[in-house]
Amino acid sequence: MTDAIVHFVVPEAVDDDRRVSGGNVYDRRVRDELPARGHPVRMTPVPERRPSAVARALASVPGDAVVLVDGLVAVSAPGALAAHAARLRIVVLAHMVASALPGTGESTRVAEREALRAARHVIATSEWTRSELLARALAEPDRVTVARPGADAAPPASGSPSGGHILCVGAVARHKGQDVLVGALADLADAPGWTCAIVGSTSVEPVFAARVAATIRSTGLAERVALTGVLTGAPLARAYDCADLVVAPSRSESYGMAVADALARGVPVVASSVGGIPEAIAGSPAAILVPPDDPWAWSTALRRWWRDADGRARLKAAALRARDARRGWDGTAEAIAAVLRAQAPAGRGAR
Repeated sequence: MTDAIVHFVVPEAVDDDRRVSGGNVYDRRVRDELPARGHPVRMTPVPERRPSAVARALASVPGDAVVLVDGLVAVSAPGALAAHAARLRIVVLAHMVASALPGTGESTRVAEREALRAARHVIATSEWTRSELLARALAEPDRVTVARPGADAAPPASGSPSGGHILCVGAVARHKGQDVLVGALADLADAPGWTCAIVGSTSVEPVFAARVAATIRSTGLAERVALTGVLTGAPLARAYDCADLVVAPSRSESYGMAVADALARGVPVVASSVGGIPEAIAGSPAAILVPPDDPWAWSTALRRWWRDADGRARLKAAALRARDARRGWDGTAEAIAAVLRAQAPAGRGAR
């Protein structure tokens, strides 16, 4: 039988390393993994917040085709999805619940509901995301499948000579909470030997990023805390290899790919107890969960990490054991492929 081509509508920046995000990494892995499972992928990047571009992209797809739409694109153009819902077999890939983000207005909630109702099926990237979609009445239980992100196999991290190198990976944005981290680190200025690299784009929320940078300078941390910008490939791998601790101070998080990547390298984690982060940790004793948006709690957790050498050693040993329990991308791709096969027209979905 002929395999179904999957038309994948994604944000324009999907391959732009300057704007790398967990969602873009996930989309690229889907693109790369699905062909081996009988689903050639035709990528269609569209500009963000351009409903007319999304409408044109969907109009160009042949009738009855399977279309996978990134959730950011879907929520930005619900009318376009609704207009083509009867003609196309639309599946939305929900990296997050847009209406769960802090400061979200009613217009976003309405757009998200309309976009997801236009889809025949929704793929959520975590059980937390699925539960939020159901709790907010955005989708029915039988229309949502979970396909968690994977984590690539990697050698165990070497760590730093001082044992005090902290790594934070994610776009510098309010929902990622780097301001909370910097506030906590300011309370550790008296502790010798630690450094922190904050790795991620500073152009997603430039005003917030500038405020974080100003706080680093005003608290005298400029020699110890570095805003590196985006790192990918070998430089990012080196940053993980040098890390003794990975932190994720997020205010909201649908999963926590950086957390999973850290544990895959045998690096302990301190992370906010929000969203899908506990799911990414999967109960590992190598991870410590901290209340979100609480610099004092973060300062306490980091000071305890720094002062307790035996505790650090126990967490490191647990993190090395956790490497064996990592989830690969194969499972992610197979879960998505199963959904796409079920949505494909008769005679074109089976292998």
